[in-house]
Amino acid sequence: MSDKNNGPQDPADIFTEMLRMQGEAARQMMLTFAPDAESSLPDRTTVDAMGEAMMEFQKTWLQFCLPEDQRPAPMLADPAAWMKAMQEWSATAPMLDFAAQQKLLSDGIELWQDVLAQYADKGDAGESESDPQLPRRDNRFKDKAWREQPVFALIHQTYLLFAERLSQSVDTAEGLSDEDRKNLRFATQNVLDAMSPANFPLMNPVVLERTMETGGDNLMRGIERLSADLEKGQLTHTDTSKFEVGGNIAATPGKVIYETELFQLIQYSPSTPEVIATPLVIFPPWINRFYILDLNPKKSFVRWAVEQGLTVVMVSWRSADESLTHIDWDDYFRAQIEAIDVVRERLKVPSVHTIGYCVAGTTLAGTLAVLAERGEADKVKSATFFTAQVDFQHAGDLKLFIDDGKLEMIRQASKGGYLDGRYLAAAFNMLRGSDLIWNYVVNHYLLGEEYPAFDLLFWNGDVTNLPAKWHAAYLRDLYRDNLLVEPGALSADGTPIDLTRVKTPSYIQAGREDHIAPPESVWKITEHFSGPIRFVLAGSGHIAGVVNPPGANKYQYWTNEGDFDSLKSFVDGASETPGSWWPDWFAWIESHDSKRLKATGVRKPGGKANPAIEDAPGRYVKMR
Repeated sequence: MSDKNNGPQDPADIFTEMLRMQGEAARQMMLTFAPDAESSLPDRTTVDAMGEAMMEFQKTWLQFCLPEDQRPAPMLADPAAWMKAMQEWSATAPMLDFAAQQKLLSDGIELWQDVLAQYADKGDAGESESDPQLPRRDNRFKDKAWREQPVFALIHQTYLLFAERLSQSVDTAEGLSDEDRKNLRFATQNVLDAMSPANFPLMNPVVLERTMETGGDNLMRGIERLSADLEKGQLTHTDTSKFEVGGNIAATPGKVIYETELFQLIQYSPSTPEVIATPLVIFPPWINRFYILDLNPKKSFVRWAVEQGLTVVMVSWRSADESLTHIDWDDYFRAQIEAIDVVRERLKVPSVHTIGYCVAGTTLAGTLAVLAERGEADKVKSATFFTAQVDFQHAGDLKLFIDDGKLEMIRQASKGGYLDGRYLAAAFNMLRGSDLIWNYVVNHYLLGEEYPAFDLLFWNGDVTNLPAKWHAAYLRDLYRDNLLVEPGALSADGTPIDLTRVKTPSYIQAGREDHIAPPESVWKITEHFSGPIRFVLAGSGHIAGVVNPPGANKYQYWTNEGDFDSLKSFVDGASETPGSWWPDWFAWIESHDSKRLKATGVRKPGGKANPAIEDAPGRYVKMR
């Protein structure tokens, strides 16, 4: 397509022109039904701006899930053009043969006939108020506006039919390896999520109604938000103005007692007259901010642990910049050993309890193996693992990002020597694109709704940069090649890693619905460690399964006091307990250490006996 005066047109210009034409058609259609609504409809400028913004948004996000030659054509916005785009894209799906294509076409025609028949019957007496019994349901189309008019019912029902068949074709296709099937399923689902008719202002009846009600203010507000998000390179999920790190989150009292270029140590102030003799050192994920374990006071694991009489010391990892480009694999293991030694020396104790959450649990396992190899295993009295993996054979959805193509993309994205945390945020969002991307597009870009004030979403958006060398080694050696479970295949700080040498008493917590670290994968720790282990399966997933305070009285957990040799046998013989597993964990801690000391001297950070650098939560957690 070209312009006679200016030569070939830019694809974005073509898309905007098409959207404008479709917008005019939509205006005429709406004026037929509501002739008095003309002043409330979006004008040409609004349509142009929103079209360009939506084009840019979808192009940006689709870059993360499909190679350039596999991305769909620009998303169209009227039913006929959108339907054609869906048909053309599905026709290129390698898993749909000619017979399947014909079956999909005939089923689509039958679907249209069945849906239209229901609306034809609505004129009969007694049927005008009945809700059409549409064959497919989905939360994206739960608003009654999707069912009030046959055109919108046909749009979303057809989409759900296409999505269903394309997903089934991936699941049932022959000749695919498990890895290829997972990658194809992931790519297909991301495109299907992006092509949902709910995402387009001129195809979404709820958006059209809101536009008439507000005179287009919702779209103008959405344009401003989308432009701001594109400028910062990150999707907004919550009202960030409602939160302050060190104010209403990450607010448990304490002091920074030690720091290196890579981390700070925060010792929290005691809130009980006596404390357990052995302190607790927590290693949070180095891909996130530590305050996932110190959100508001009601959710804070840190505050709760302090209230039980534990001396809690938290590692606060520094977000990488150009000054940390030299940081690699060995540095994170050395950091964990250094933190353990500093706390032992500072608090004058022979050993510490430890917790490793997610990826920091992976490195904690390696650290324990290094200490065991060096004859220093007694520095750690116990180790707790929150949703951590050491054997990546059955790892979660992040394995979708470790093929050679995506590893090369990550390498190119790390040209400054560190990986921008916004890339990681986008990757995690894509794993649940319908909920974490497109739901926010519709609610906050198209409908113009206000953002919720949710501390967990604030934490989720508070991204952390990673040193490129370290991150590349972690993905390559662990997620891709699964070398951590091969004795001697990897080393840290010059010491070979053999997980079978770990005899430290360990508490292993997994989330039943965890897609980042599936329970089947977390369970594998029990097959490599040689010491006593307590395995607990918690309800919910990677975050809610961990951050589940007793006061919330939510979810449940399963324990098994008998004999078991697999996750299945554990579950088959497990007992369910309502509520939080935190008290079970603390009882386990006390079984290893019940001695208590007065909460004075070095147990109070900031005094002469235990000088501090600054107040908690420290500088590092606020660095971007």
